[in-house]
Amino acid sequence: MRWLALRCTPDEPGHAHPTDGDLDALGWLALGFTPRVARLEEAIVAELSASLRLFRGARALRLRLLAQAQQAGLTLGPSAWAPTALGALALARAAPPPRQGRFGERLDALPLHTLSAAQAHHAMLARLGCTRLGELRRLPRAALARRFGPALLTALDQAYGELPEAHVWLHLPERFQARLELPWRVEHAPVLLGFAETLLRQLCAFLAARQAGVRALRLAWQHDTMRARDVASEGELTLATADTTRDLARLTRLLGEHLARTTLAAPAGEITLSADTLLPLQTLSAGLLPGEADEQAHTSTNALLERLSVRLGAAAVRQGRLREDHRLDHMQHWQAWPAPPSGPPPRAAPGPQPTWLVEPPRPLRCDAREQPLFAGPLTRLSGPHRLESGWWQPGGLQVRDYYVYRSPTHGLLWLYHERLPDPAAAPVSSWFLHGVFA
Repeated sequence: MRWLALRCTPDEPGHAHPTDGDLDALGWLALGFTPRVARLEEAIVAELSASLRLFRGARALRLRLLAQAQQAGLTLGPSAWAPTALGALALARAAPPPRQGRFGERLDALPLHTLSAAQAHHAMLARLGCTRLGELRRLPRAALARRFGPALLTALDQAYGELPEAHVWLHLPERFQARLELPWRVEHAPVLLGFAETLLRQLCAFLAARQAGVRALRLAWQHDTMRARDVASEGELTLATADTTRDLARLTRLLGEHLARTTLAAPAGEITLSADTLLPLQTLSAGLLPGEADEQAHTSTNALLERLSVRLGAAAVRQGRLREDHRLDHMQHWQAWPAPPSGPPPRAAPGPQPTWLVEPPRPLRCDAREQPLFAGPLTRLSGPHRLESGWWQPGGLQVRDYYVYRSPTHGLLWLYHERLPDPAAAPVSSWFLHGVFA
């Protein structure tokens, strides 16, 4: 067997061990390499003998795991390989671990604190002259069991591979939901971002193990029990991204923009982050293909638009979508950005579609030949495209001929000539400016 022991470095100074959330995140990352992952005291251990060939050796696998942990915002401490899980954890605790000799000889040179069962009796063992695991193993086993109990001998035998180890394997949940109790009552929403980053790291590790991403997140907070009577027990906000992502930095910036514009109705004592819908995320190849830079630029543009949408308001950043309709001016629909995923693309428009519509259409004057004028004479480029539609809506009947004209000063224009159903009743028809091509 080849066990790898992974330890997290605590984010906050003064903490001896990482948080449970960071260990869960690290375990979920390791599940992307092997299903045999377990939590062992303050570390994560993974049995990787069946995965070494797939990932091109122990060193390449470890480097890849470290890179994914860095992307998820996890800071890893020393790690170590060993034939046993307890042995790997003991070597990872040593700073630095011995690298020469056989496995048993390397363990013999470790101090007692690297094995938790021995560390519990460190004071008594030190008086007996034992400071290394090798010296502890040379003591009479029967006397050692009577004085310190059988648990010490069992841990020693398991670390050296003389007894089998039993582990409770980690499993990925079907959906992500993580809760964090705050160390104090938070009165201002932007302060929640520092605590929410811990939950975001867990989320990104969970998504990496699932090979998935998200387009929507929900951050909820529980208000303090001493709140006013007219204040609800909880509050929440929902984040929406333009595309599927699991980028920790991007999600953190977006959450910070939302929290900066949020006011807490009462102090918060607990937060919960959840993602109900997971979407497949196709990761980019590490090759030198030209399309990679285009994809990165597209992601950066989406991240910028997300921040602008939060800062300026949902109605200030809009996105155009095509939809099925026989009326040309109804084929375009503008809505707040980011728009939800659309269904199958509609059929292609029968003629050119302008970038911007003029709403309402602007009436135009005509010359003596009944040709439209707009800051001077116009030149026809295409048309007419005849349209008779909208009869199913009250007052929605459209009887028009659409044209594309060129203006020397305003570029390409989208005009229509309105034809009345009864020419005898109104022989004079009208021209309107309905769109501009960018």
